Amino acid sequence: MFERRTVFRAAAAAGSAGLLAACSGTTGGTAQVDPRKLPPEAEITAEPVADAKDVPVRGPVTVTVAKGTLTEVKLTNAEGGAVAGELNEDKTVWTSSEPLGYSATYTYAAKAKGTDGKTTELTGDFHTVAPSNVVRATLNPVDHAEVGVAMPISVKFAEAVSDRAAAQRALKVETSGEVEGAWAWLSDRQVDWRPKEYWPANTQVKVFANLYGVHYGGGAYGKADVTTEFTIGRNQVVKVHTPDHRMRVYRDGNEVANYPCSNGKDADPELNTPNGTVIVMSREPTAIFDNERYGYTNVKKKWCCRISNHGEFIHENEDNRANIGKNNTSHGCVNLLEADAKAYFDSALIGDPVEVTGARADFPTTSDVMDWLLDWPTWQSKSAL
Repeated sequence: MFERRTVFRAAAAAGSAGLLAACSGTTGGTAQVDPRKLPPEAEITAEPVADAKDVPVRGPVTVTVAKGTLTEVKLTNAEGGAVAGELNEDKTVWTSSEPLGYSATYTYAAKAKGTDGKTTELTGDFHTVAPSNVVRATLNPVDHAEVGVAMPISVKFAEAVSDRAAAQRALKVETSGEVEGAWAWLSDRQVDWRPKEYWPANTQVKVFANLYGVHYGGGAYGKADVTTEFTIGRNQVVKVHTPDHRMRVYRDGNEVANYPCSNGKDADPELNTPNGTVIVMSREPTAIFDNERYGYTNVKKKWCCRISNHGEFIHENEDNRANIGKNNTSHGCVNLLEADAKAYFDSALIGDPVEVTGARADFPTTSDVMDWLLDWPTWQSKSAL
């Protein structure tokens, strides 16, 4: 009796299952779905996502499709202008190839064809970061300049930079030959690059300051990218040992000129031609000198090469002819006879090193070109990275 009831229930269960299958319209136990009613297989995604805010202007916009290929991608600004971009070889990723604008709205519209032959679309917009202010930067040396072997590369900012590391990461130096060098922050508005040793003569240099879109901190961003290309000239070094009353000029290590000079007064450290390595900062056929503290104004001198913002020059001083080559009587400048001053002036390049020794005082590090007054470890310690 027990066994017969078990068989009956099994048969009933089988019959019930058959009934359900008949009601659902399946074949072989699997439901039949009209493929025309399935959603498209291709899935389009974008970065940044729709409605994103404070989007960086430097990072690329990407549109990506899975299970299909992109057939159309448009990224436009609020005025309808198109943003340039490119598809990869497989047509699965589109990437923008130009920076975006600050405080702007951008709209993307993309279409893709899936592996199932169906078309899908994606649209959306996003908003870029709105700076509290944009900060201009300048770069020196300028394009196509020929400069001396001690010339630093200098980036100066119109306002103080809080995030120095972010700014420094955007800076790049390329040289025609291998040159060891480093960036150093000389103030919160100036970062310089200099080689460990003097530049090799005839080096070609390219500098890229990709500062647009860089956040300097406090809502301030870089205004624009800046670049320069320049050339290092011949190796010329001036050496002045102040007690000798001589200014020697060397080319490639060989002495090519030896001029009598009068340097800063030995007895007064405030009037010394100070010790240290500086550079020719400017070349002026004539310059006006004023120092009311020492009783002179509107004094004109010829063939003037500025070597610091502390007030020192190499220049002609025929008024001091009696002491040139004999006594140190200037207020810190290197005085030369007119013919010698003209000959040196004609040979000089901005960025030529001038090495001064023998004085009682050292050059102060208050000039904005004091790069070679710091030893290499000190220089490296001023990097933000």
